[in-house]
Amino acid sequence: MKRSIRMMLVALSSIVLCSATACADNDKPIDVSNLPAKAQTTLTTHFNKQKVVLATIEAGIVNKSYDVVLQNGTKLEFDKKGNLTEVDCKQGTVPANLIPQPIQSYLQATYPGQSVKKIEIDRNEYEVELANGLDITFNKHFKVIDID
Repeated sequence: MKRSIRMMLVALSSIVLCSATACADNDKPIDVSNLPAKAQTTLTTHFNKQKVVLATIEAGIVNKSYDVVLQNGTKLEFDKKGNLTEVDCKQGTVPANLIPQPIQSYLQATYPGQSVKKIEIDRNEYEVELANGLDITFNKHFKVIDID
């Protein structure tokens, strides 16, 4: 009896896990006009010369986010409110206006001539990838907490 209950619980947890996984990977193409206003403003302000080739919404169990791919291969991610959470420039560099000034100052002083290829932004950290492959993580007060 205990074994059959245990097997039923394992089967049920597998179904729940599969359902959660299916929901978590729910990317749907959308029109750029369906992005949050803040995301649209970021695109027109900083990437106006680049055509959007794909915009998607990822509706997960808890959060939703938006991904945008530009014609030059740049990938941007936005949270549900349209706040920028990541810029990954395959060709070119992250626009300086998107990099907080204290981080720019640190990079200019410590790594002169190195461009920023990627930045990830979350509530507590900023992770910057330089053209030379170096990853530098800053806390929310713009202090270096890791270099990889």
